[in-house]
Amino acid sequence: MNLPVLNLESLQLYAILDLGYVKPDNVEKMSRALLDGGADVLQLRAKGFPPAEVERFARLMLPLTRDAGVPLVINDHPAVAAAVSSEGVHVGQDDFTIAETRTIVGESCFVGKSTHSVAQARAALAEGADYIGFGPLYATGTKPDYIPVGLGDIATVNRLAAVPVFCIGGINQARLPEIIAAGAHRVVVVSAFLLADDVAREVRQLKAALGEMKTGRGLQAH
Repeated sequence: MNLPVLNLESLQLYAILDLGYVKPDNVEKMSRALLDGGADVLQLRAKGFPPAEVERFARLMLPLTRDAGVPLVINDHPAVAAAVSSEGVHVGQDDFTIAETRTIVGESCFVGKSTHSVAQARAALAEGADYIGFGPLYATGTKPDYIPVGLGDIATVNRLAAVPVFCIGGINQARLPEIIAAGAHRVVVVSAFLLADDVAREVRQLKAALGEMKTGRGLQAH
């Protein structure tokens, strides 16, 4: 099915299919598991793979995400996002600017940006990012060179942002209470999902816990 009119504000649980954890032959299987569990958005991250391979993975995933009504985000490769007409693209601090990215993907593709400090968050918001990633909150094998930013600035960044803020980096169900208590409204999960014995169940349980914690604190998506 086609996606309904996309409301980024409604997305709370962001899953990343990272080829650092997932074998290329398992891209479809893992995509199905993440979607079956209830991920609200799914990103393809394929560091070190040539663009043609990234596009091949994206084309395997796109029918599954479309059928689930979930936006597909391509990490680092605006040209691939444009080629496959994905709903979103994500860029880092050392990648294209938001404006440069939009010239490649067009206005119908939303653009997110990674940020690792309050200053970077302010800059990404000023650039016009449709959403920002903020982290890593904890040390993570996905980005071992990044110093964890901790939980102290989550509330500040959320107050600054008129667009969704997705906290990322070492997030799992055990850490979720302190992350939500620190002011997070949305989270990105990578290894806790991809390394789970039952991926769909892990996604389902964390999503349920996220909803319960937000409801318990009277938090509304903003």
